[in-house]
Amino acid sequence: MLGAFFQSMGEIVVLTSQATRELFRPPWEIKLWIAQLDQGGVQSWSITFLTAIFTGMVMASQFAIGLEPFGASLYTGKLVALGIVRELGPVLTALLVGGRVGAGFTAELGSMAVTEQIDAIRALGANPIRKLVLPRLLAMVLALPLLTVMADLVGCAGGIFITMAEVGITFRFGVEQMVETIGVADLLHGIGKSAFFGYFIAIIACWVGMNTRGGTEGVGRATTRTVVWTSITILVSDFFLTPPLPGHLRLSPRFASHLRFAPHLPRAPCPTPPQSSPKPSRKTRPPAQMPGACPAK
Repeated sequence: MLGAFFQSMGEIVVLTSQATRELFRPPWEIKLWIAQLDQGGVQSWSITFLTAIFTGMVMASQFAIGLEPFGASLYTGKLVALGIVRELGPVLTALLVGGRVGAGFTAELGSMAVTEQIDAIRALGANPIRKLVLPRLLAMVLALPLLTVMADLVGCAGGIFITMAEVGITFRFGVEQMVETIGVADLLHGIGKSAFFGYFIAIIACWVGMNTRGGTEGVGRATTRTVVWTSITILVSDFFLTPPLPGHLRLSPRFASHLRFAPHLPRAPCPTPPQSSPKPSRKTRPPAQMPGACPAK
Protein backbone atom coordinates (compact mmCIF):
# COMPACT_ATOMS: atom_id res chain seq x y z
CA MET A 1 0.00 0.00 0.00
CA LEU A 2 2.70 2.45 1.02
CA GLY A 3 4.91 1.43 -1.88
CA ALA A 4 2.09 2.00 -4.37
CA PHE A 5 1.51 5.45 -2.87
CA PHE A 6 5.14 6.51 -3.32
CA GLN A 7 5.19 5.04 -6.81
CA SER A 8 2.13 7.10 -7.72
CA MET A 9 3.72 10.23 -6.28
CA GLY A 10 6.86 9.58 -8.32
CA GLU A 11 4.88 9.15 -11.53
CA ILE A 12 2.96 12.38 -10.88
CA VAL A 13 6.23 14.25 -10.27
CA VAL A 14 7.65 12.87 -13.54
CA LEU A 15 4.48 13.87 -15.41
CA THR A 16 4.71 17.37 -13.94
CA SER A 17 8.35 17.73 -14.99
CA GLN A 18 7.55 16.57 -18.52
CA ALA A 19 4.67 19.04 -18.83
CA THR A 20 6.84 21.86 -17.47
CA ARG A 21 9.57 21.06 -19.97
CA GLU A 22 7.08 21.14 -22.85
CA LEU A 23 5.82 24.53 -21.67
CA PHE A 24 9.11 26.17 -22.69
CA ARG A 25 9.40 24.48 -26.08
CA PRO A 26 7.81 26.44 -28.94
CA PRO A 27 5.67 26.34 -30.98
CA TRP A 28 2.86 26.39 -28.46
CA GLU A 29 -0.57 24.90 -29.00
CA ILE A 30 -2.53 28.09 -28.30
CA LYS A 31 -5.80 26.75 -29.75
CA LEU A 32 -5.69 23.71 -27.48
CA TRP A 33 -5.01 25.95 -24.48
CA ILE A 34 -8.01 28.17 -25.28
CA ALA A 35 -10.28 25.17 -25.85
CA GLN A 36 -9.39 23.64 -22.48
CA LEU A 37 -9.69 27.01 -20.76
CA ASP A 38 -13.21 27.29 -22.12
CA GLN A 39 -14.11 23.77 -21.04
CA GLY A 40 -12.55 23.93 -17.61
CA GLY A 41 -13.12 27.58 -16.70
CA VAL A 42 -15.81 29.35 -18.69
CA GLN A 43 -18.26 26.44 -18.57
CA SER A 44 -17.82 26.14 -14.79
CA TRP A 45 -19.03 29.65 -13.91
CA SER A 46 -22.63 28.60 -13.24
CA ILE A 47 -21.84 26.00 -10.60
CA THR A 48 -19.37 28.41 -9.00
CA PHE A 49 -21.92 31.23 -8.95
CA LEU A 50 -24.67 29.16 -7.34
CA THR A 51 -22.36 27.64 -4.75
CA ALA A 52 -20.84 30.96 -3.74
CA ILE A 53 -24.03 33.00 -3.45
CA PHE A 54 -25.90 30.44 -1.35
CA THR A 55 -22.86 29.80 0.84
CA GLY A 56 -22.60 33.51 1.58
CA MET A 57 -26.32 33.75 2.30
CA VAL A 58 -26.28 30.78 4.69
CA MET A 59 -23.20 32.06 6.51
CA ALA A 60 -24.73 35.51 6.95
CA SER A 61 -27.98 34.05 8.28
CA GLN A 62 -26.20 31.81 10.80
CA PHE A 63 -23.78 34.49 11.98
CA ALA A 64 -26.59 37.01 12.41
CA ILE A 65 -28.45 34.58 14.67
CA GLY A 66 -25.34 33.58 16.60
CA LEU A 67 -24.10 37.12 17.22
CA GLU A 68 -27.47 38.57 18.20
CA PRO A 69 -27.27 37.57 21.92
CA PHE A 70 -24.00 39.51 22.16
CA GLY A 71 -25.36 42.59 20.39
CA ALA A 72 -22.80 42.12 17.62
CA SER A 73 -25.03 41.39 14.63
CA LEU A 74 -23.64 44.47 12.89
CA TYR A 75 -20.35 42.63 12.45
CA THR A 76 -21.88 39.75 10.49
CA GLY A 77 -20.54 41.08 7.19
CA LYS A 78 -16.99 41.14 8.51
CA LEU A 79 -17.05 37.48 9.49
CA VAL A 80 -18.72 36.40 6.26
CA ALA A 81 -16.21 38.27 4.09
CA LEU A 82 -13.19 36.91 5.94
CA GLY A 83 -14.46 33.32 5.88
CA ILE A 84 -15.33 33.35 2.19
CA VAL A 85 -12.21 35.12 0.91
CA ARG A 86 -9.70 33.10 2.92
CA GLU A 87 -11.24 29.62 3.02
CA LEU A 88 -14.69 28.83 1.70
CA GLY A 89 -14.32 30.60 -1.65
CA PRO A 90 -11.15 28.76 -2.78
CA VAL A 91 -11.98 25.40 -1.19
CA LEU A 92 -15.61 25.04 -2.28
CA THR A 93 -14.81 26.25 -5.78
CA ALA A 94 -11.97 23.75 -6.07
CA LEU A 95 -14.09 20.87 -4.78
CA LEU A 96 -17.00 21.46 -7.14
CA VAL A 97 -14.98 22.43 -10.21
CA GLY A 98 -12.57 19.58 -9.48
CA GLY A 99 -15.41 17.09 -9.39
CA ARG A 100 -16.81 18.37 -12.66
CA VAL A 101 -13.66 19.08 -14.65
CA GLY A 102 -11.46 16.37 -13.15
CA ALA A 103 -13.99 13.67 -13.95
CA GLY A 104 -14.27 14.99 -17.50
CA PHE A 105 -10.51 15.02 -18.02
CA THR A 106 -10.18 11.47 -16.73
CA ALA A 107 -13.05 10.20 -18.87
CA GLU A 108 -11.58 11.76 -22.02
CA LEU A 109 -8.03 10.54 -21.49
CA GLY A 110 -9.18 7.20 -20.11
CA SER A 111 -11.27 6.53 -23.21
CA MET A 112 -8.28 7.41 -25.38
CA ALA A 113 -6.05 5.12 -23.31
CA VAL A 114 -8.29 2.04 -23.47
CA THR A 115 -8.81 2.49 -27.23
CA GLU A 116 -5.01 2.92 -27.75
CA GLN A 117 -5.35 6.42 -29.16
CA ILE A 118 -2.55 7.67 -26.90
CA ASP A 119 -0.26 4.96 -28.27
CA ALA A 120 -1.26 6.02 -31.78
CA ILE A 121 -0.24 9.61 -30.99
CA ARG A 122 3.19 8.37 -29.93
CA ALA A 123 3.45 6.21 -33.06
CA LEU A 124 2.80 9.25 -35.23
CA GLY A 125 5.74 11.06 -33.60
CA ALA A 126 3.67 13.50 -31.52
CA ASN A 127 4.05 14.01 -27.80
CA PRO A 128 0.87 13.16 -25.83
CA ILE A 129 2.12 15.23 -22.89
CA ARG A 130 2.23 18.30 -25.11
CA LYS A 131 -1.11 17.60 -26.78
CA LEU A 132 -3.16 16.27 -23.89
CA VAL A 133 -1.65 17.09 -20.49
CA LEU A 134 -0.13 20.56 -20.84
CA PRO A 135 -3.28 22.34 -22.16
CA ARG A 136 -5.40 20.91 -19.33
CA LEU A 137 -2.81 21.74 -16.71
CA LEU A 138 -2.46 25.36 -17.82
CA ALA A 139 -6.21 25.77 -18.16
CA MET A 140 -6.90 24.76 -14.56
CA VAL A 141 -4.02 26.74 -13.07
CA LEU A 142 -5.30 29.87 -14.81
CA ALA A 143 -9.06 29.31 -14.57
CA LEU A 144 -9.45 28.33 -10.93
CA PRO A 145 -8.04 31.61 -9.49
CA LEU A 146 -10.40 33.56 -11.74
CA LEU A 147 -13.34 31.44 -10.63
CA THR A 148 -12.27 31.97 -7.02
CA VAL A 149 -12.33 35.75 -7.46
CA MET A 150 -15.84 35.50 -8.86
CA ALA A 151 -16.88 33.25 -5.95
CA ASP A 152 -15.49 35.77 -3.45
CA LEU A 153 -17.44 38.64 -4.98
CA VAL A 154 -20.68 36.70 -5.35
CA GLY A 155 -20.45 35.16 -1.87
CA CYS A 156 -19.81 38.52 -0.22
CA ALA A 157 -22.72 40.06 -2.15
CA GLY A 158 -25.05 37.29 -0.99
CA GLY A 159 -23.88 37.83 2.59
CA ILE A 160 -24.56 41.57 2.33
CA PHE A 161 -28.13 41.07 1.10
CA ILE A 162 -29.00 38.61 3.86
CA THR A 163 -27.40 40.89 6.46
CA MET A 164 -29.52 43.75 5.15
CA ALA A 165 -32.65 41.63 5.58
CA GLU A 166 -31.76 40.08 8.96
CA VAL A 167 -29.95 42.95 10.70
CA GLY A 168 -31.29 45.99 8.89
CA ILE A 169 -28.04 47.55 7.68
CA THR A 170 -27.67 49.49 4.45
CA PHE A 171 -25.86 48.20 1.40
CA ARG A 172 -23.20 50.88 1.69
CA PHE A 173 -22.53 49.99 5.33
CA GLY A 174 -22.15 46.30 4.44
CA VAL A 175 -19.71 47.04 1.63
CA GLU A 176 -17.67 49.36 3.85
CA GLN A 177 -17.48 46.65 6.52
CA MET A 178 -16.18 44.04 4.09
CA VAL A 179 -13.69 46.39 2.45
CA GLU A 180 -12.45 47.42 5.88
CA THR A 181 -11.96 43.80 6.95
CA ILE A 182 -10.42 42.17 3.88
CA GLY A 183 -6.80 43.01 3.17
CA VAL A 184 -4.54 42.39 0.20
CA ALA A 185 -2.92 39.50 2.06
CA ASP A 186 -6.31 37.82 2.46
CA LEU A 187 -7.07 38.07 -1.26
CA LEU A 188 -3.65 36.82 -2.30
CA HIS A 189 -3.90 34.00 0.20
CA GLY A 190 -7.11 32.65 -1.32
CA ILE A 191 -6.05 33.20 -4.94
CA GLY A 192 -2.66 31.57 -4.35
CA LYS A 193 -4.24 28.49 -2.83
CA SER A 194 -6.65 28.17 -5.74
CA ALA A 195 -3.75 28.04 -8.22
CA PHE A 196 -2.32 25.06 -6.33
CA PHE A 197 -5.75 23.44 -6.24
CA GLY A 198 -6.04 23.82 -10.01
CA TYR A 199 -2.68 22.11 -10.46
CA PHE A 200 -3.72 19.22 -8.21
CA ILE A 201 -7.00 18.74 -10.08
CA ALA A 202 -5.42 18.70 -13.53
CA ILE A 203 -2.36 16.59 -12.77
CA ILE A 204 -4.31 13.91 -10.86
CA ALA A 205 -7.01 13.73 -13.54
CA CYS A 206 -4.49 13.47 -16.37
CA TRP A 207 -2.35 10.89 -14.59
CA VAL A 208 -5.31 8.67 -13.73
CA GLY A 209 -6.74 9.00 -17.23
CA MET A 210 -3.53 8.13 -19.03
CA ASN A 211 -3.05 5.04 -16.83
CA THR A 212 -6.59 3.74 -17.25
CA ARG A 213 -6.95 0.06 -18.15
CA GLY A 214 -9.82 -2.38 -18.39
CA GLY A 215 -12.13 -1.01 -21.07
CA THR A 216 -15.22 1.04 -20.34
CA GLU A 217 -15.53 -0.42 -16.84
CA GLY A 218 -12.00 0.76 -16.11
CA VAL A 219 -12.92 4.25 -17.29
CA GLY A 220 -15.76 4.37 -14.76
CA ARG A 221 -13.49 3.25 -11.93
CA ALA A 222 -10.84 5.78 -12.95
CA THR A 223 -13.38 8.61 -12.95
CA THR A 224 -14.48 7.69 -9.44
CA ARG A 225 -10.87 7.56 -8.21
CA THR A 226 -10.18 10.99 -9.67
CA VAL A 227 -13.09 12.62 -7.85
CA VAL A 228 -12.13 11.00 -4.54
CA TRP A 229 -8.40 11.70 -4.81
CA THR A 230 -8.78 15.30 -5.90
CA SER A 231 -11.23 16.03 -3.08
CA ILE A 232 -8.92 14.52 -0.47
CA THR A 233 -5.88 16.28 -1.92
CA ILE A 234 -7.63 19.66 -1.87
CA LEU A 235 -8.74 19.31 1.74
CA VAL A 236 -5.38 18.03 2.99
CA SER A 237 -3.33 20.56 1.04
CA ASP A 238 -5.58 23.38 2.28
CA PHE A 239 -4.26 22.74 5.79
CA PHE A 240 -0.63 22.94 4.69
CA LEU A 241 -1.26 25.95 2.42
CA THR A 242 -2.76 27.93 5.32
CA PRO A 243 0.27 29.09 7.32
CA PRO A 244 -0.26 31.11 10.49
CA LEU A 245 -0.09 34.71 9.37
CA PRO A 246 0.65 37.63 11.69
CA GLY A 247 -2.39 39.15 13.32
CA HIS A 248 -2.16 42.45 11.47
CA LEU A 249 -2.38 40.60 8.17
CA ARG A 250 -5.33 38.45 9.14
CA LEU A 251 -7.52 41.02 10.89
CA SER A 252 -7.53 44.76 10.95
CA PRO A 253 -6.92 46.18 14.45
CA ARG A 254 -10.36 47.75 14.54
CA PHE A 255 -12.06 44.46 13.76
CA ALA A 256 -9.88 42.54 16.23
CA SER A 257 -10.87 44.94 19.00
CA HIS A 258 -14.56 44.35 18.29
CA LEU A 259 -14.19 40.58 18.60
CA ARG A 260 -13.45 40.91 22.33
CA PHE A 261 -16.85 42.06 23.49
CA ALA A 262 -16.65 41.77 27.27
CA PRO A 263 -13.44 43.74 27.98
CA HIS A 264 -14.70 46.64 25.84
CA LEU A 265 -18.16 46.94 27.41
CA PRO A 266 -18.55 50.26 29.23
CA ARG A 267 -19.16 49.98 32.94
CA ALA A 268 -19.91 52.50 35.62
CA PRO A 269 -17.07 53.63 37.88
CA CYS A 270 -16.80 51.83 41.19
CA PRO A 271 -18.23 53.79 44.17
CA THR A 272 -15.74 55.15 46.66
CA PRO A 273 -16.10 53.37 50.02
CA PRO A 274 -16.70 55.60 53.06
CA GLN A 275 -13.78 56.44 55.31
CA SER A 276 -15.37 54.80 58.32
CA SER A 277 -15.79 51.38 56.70
CA PRO A 278 -14.40 48.69 59.02
CA LYS A 279 -11.38 46.77 57.91
CA PRO A 280 -11.71 43.00 57.61
CA SER A 281 -10.27 41.15 60.57
CA ARG A 282 -7.39 38.79 60.18
CA LYS A 283 -9.62 35.79 60.91
CA THR A 284 -12.11 36.59 58.14
CA ARG A 285 -11.31 36.18 54.47
CA PRO A 286 -12.63 38.66 51.87
CA PRO A 287 -14.99 37.09 49.29
CA ALA A 288 -13.71 36.21 45.87
CA GLN A 289 -14.33 38.81 43.19
CA MET A 290 -15.12 38.38 39.50
CA PRO A 291 -12.59 39.85 37.07
CA GLY A 292 -13.43 43.49 36.43
CA ALA A 293 -15.93 43.70 39.30
CA CYS A 294 -15.92 46.44 41.90
CA PRO A 295 -14.22 45.61 45.20
CA ALA A 296 -16.54 44.38 47.93
CA LYS A 297 -17.35 46.72 50.78
